[in-house]
Amino acid sequence: MKTILIADDEEDVRMAVCITLASPRYCILETGDGKSALEIARRERPDLVVLDRIMPHMNGMEVAEALRKDPFTAGIPIIMLTAIREEEDKKMTRNMGVFIYMVKPFSPLELQEKVRVMLE
Repeated sequence: MKTILIADDEEDVRMAVCITLASPRYCILETGDGKSALEIARRERPDLVVLDRIMPHMNGMEVAEALRKDPFTAGIPIIMLTAIREEEDKKMTRNMGVFIYMVKPFSPLELQEKVRVMLE
């Protein structure tokens, strides 16, 4: 079973992502802020992290950077799921090692497919 950490401060979005990814193949962990996302990732070492770009305590960029700097979590794939549509932001996240950048509102089928491919 693969573990996915979902970090988004909007409960409705977090719930939508959880429902979208619900499967007997996945264990879903969730949180509403960046600081706890980093703590959970370090403690549980999930197989994939889905991060919101804008969250309280630490934003998604800060979480991604901290994950990449820690040898224990550096290899965890990250999907940034955000409302920010700016190309510059997309480039910055890719430079931080974010594998996929998806804009909200997201396509559930597209998210399922990207997660499936990343976890294979």
